[in-house]
Amino acid sequence: MGKYISALFLFIIFLAVYFAGTFTKVPFADCIGFVFEAEKGEYIPIATATTHFLYINTIIFIERLTGFDAIEASRLLIIISGAATVPVIYLTVKTLTKAEWVSLTAAFVFGFSFSFWRNAEIVEVYTYHSFWISLFFFSIIKSFTEHKKKYIAAAGLFLGISLWVHIQNILLIPAFLIFLFYFRNEKKYAYSSLLVFGILFLSLFILNTSQGYPFNSVYTSDRGHWVEDSFKKTFMQYVKDFFQSFAYLIYNFNVFTFFGVTGAIMLYRLDRKMFFVFLAGSVCVYGFSTFYAVSDNYVFFLPFNNIFALSIGYGLYHSKYTFVRKYSWVCLLIPLGYLALYKTALLTEKGKEVHAFKKYKGGLNYYILPWMNDNEGILEFTIDKKTAPEPVYWMINSANDYIKLKKSKGYTEEEIKKL
Repeated sequence: MGKYISALFLFIIFLAVYFAGTFTKVPFADCIGFVFEAEKGEYIPIATATTHFLYINTIIFIERLTGFDAIEASRLLIIISGAATVPVIYLTVKTLTKAEWVSLTAAFVFGFSFSFWRNAEIVEVYTYHSFWISLFFFSIIKSFTEHKKKYIAAAGLFLGISLWVHIQNILLIPAFLIFLFYFRNEKKYAYSSLLVFGILFLSLFILNTSQGYPFNSVYTSDRGHWVEDSFKKTFMQYVKDFFQSFAYLIYNFNVFTFFGVTGAIMLYRLDRKMFFVFLAGSVCVYGFSTFYAVSDNYVFFLPFNNIFALSIGYGLYHSKYTFVRKYSWVCLLIPLGYLALYKTALLTEKGKEVHAFKKYKGGLNYYILPWMNDNEGILEFTIDKKTAPEPVYWMINSANDYIKLKKSKGYTEEEIKKL
């Protein structure tokens, strides 16, 4: 019972943290596109790489259930799924190590990691996406450590559902198949897991082709050629991407990165089967995210970050240094680390230059601080016909669509600028 009280405790804490830092106005990036789709209030009938079928339709369901508008329904789903993911991390590490302090530390480190925290503060798919993935990893570890056969089937269910949120999770199929291979003697549960996953996966293709969309529409989009462009980079661009991925890792996990690495080493020594399952997932996700040709590729690391947070917990548990337990409370100071870096960056010439260049969407606040309250809004930017020193036309196009829709519902420009 105690672990569930701790899980509830974590949920309430991060619900408050994410609510306190949530966006004031609809931010830049893809946010306005999601808000526009939800504002139309019509369930989307297709599942392409960019429609995020389950995410948008869940928001619309919340709208109809609560009477909230698209922005508030999105906020509710994002914050709740973000706050719910953190206790799943805790429960997973607790299952793996049986240690309370380690589990709580890993949960706080993940909950305060920049990429996850930022996505809990804006209109994006990734906290909802992370929630289902965290349940997939939870089921895998439950199957290995407690030999509860029902979790073998649950793993297939959760991974299958996650594909309806974000098709990126096909990258976890190799890990899933290795997992089932290790449980091949549990034929009833392994086959059930594979069957449930297969039905959910194939249903994506059936849904799209039944409406005249091409077979590959499930994992492609007409909005861009990002996968193709990923293979057209120069050698030096690939090298830069590789080192940038390490920068993302360290910025997300700071000093705890060390324990994530040692956790992976210890898992290799103590449980090879579990190690190879998570290695397959890590390599596929990390490799894809590193070289994927989009400007915001940091969000695609989140499934890997989930795995790495579990590894941090395992590394902390097996640490030989007694001071680690004594000073693990420093994870609570992670927010101060962001603030200190922000203040320091503003003192440098390069920092001032970047802050000025990116001022239109918040400057260094947007890039260094994970919280988004009192942020710059794309709707106000669009209505006031402001300009940016870099291309933002796709955001403006979506914003104009949303503005037109809100005006048809009786909203004035001044009212829309506050959204």
